[in-house]
Amino acid sequence: MPLMKTSNPALSDKTFRDLPGGGYGSLIDATNRMTLSGTVNKTGILLICALATASWTWHLFLQSSDVADVAPLMLVGMFGGLIFGLVTSFKKEWAPVTAPIYALLEGLMLGGLSAVLESNPRFHGIAIEAVSLTFGTLFVLLLAYRSGLIKVTQKFRLGVIAATGGIFFFYLAQMLLGFFGIRFYSINGSGVIGIGFSLIVVAVAALNLVLDFDFIEQGVQAGAPKYMEWYGAFGIMVTLVWLYIEILRLLSKMRSRN
Repeated sequence: MPLMKTSNPALSDKTFRDLPGGGYGSLIDATNRMTLSGTVNKTGILLICALATASWTWHLFLQSSDVADVAPLMLVGMFGGLIFGLVTSFKKEWAPVTAPIYALLEGLMLGGLSAVLESNPRFHGIAIEAVSLTFGTLFVLLLAYRSGLIKVTQKFRLGVIAATGGIFFFYLAQMLLGFFGIRFYSINGSGVIGIGFSLIVVAVAALNLVLDFDFIEQGVQAGAPKYMEWYGAFGIMVTLVWLYIEILRLLSKMRSRN
């Protein structure tokens, strides 16, 4: 069975092609192949790494209540995470090393971002809500996928990919137009349109998790090399980081209405 596409850039349709060590690998020893349980374990390790650095950044903020103390860490996490994310995407066989580093760096960024929002009295407690909603979404969708309640059909897959691509290009256009002073106030504001847009983006980000689950399962069936467990876990982390940020944005808009 050919591997299917996913809108997650870390888990594209070429992810399992031309892999060092045999790719689809009928010649790979069974003990050196990617497994579902192994990928789940690696995902847990990456989550622990991200939570550890996020908690550390958060602790620094609680000690001083000064955003300036965590801003440098947030920038290191942001740009460092981008660099290691790109390295992991292009050098999949390095994932056992680069994926944990990526998770640690993203934890710095997310912890710093959460601290910045938390410093505003209006957004007190928003980080805990966002974390709870993110993990709740992850577990609910995983259960729904494993139980067969959500089936990844070709139409479902193409719809999520198209929606994700549209959001990506909108964000890109918004960033470029921002240099010319053009702002989308209704989309980024706390009005009905802004909240509605964020709800759609959160839903699309969440559905990407379903595609990631399916894609990893396809990789297991294809007999991908063992290190792809780390790469599959990395792909899940990419989606979770996006989902958490979008949930934070949605919650901040909703609170701004009060």
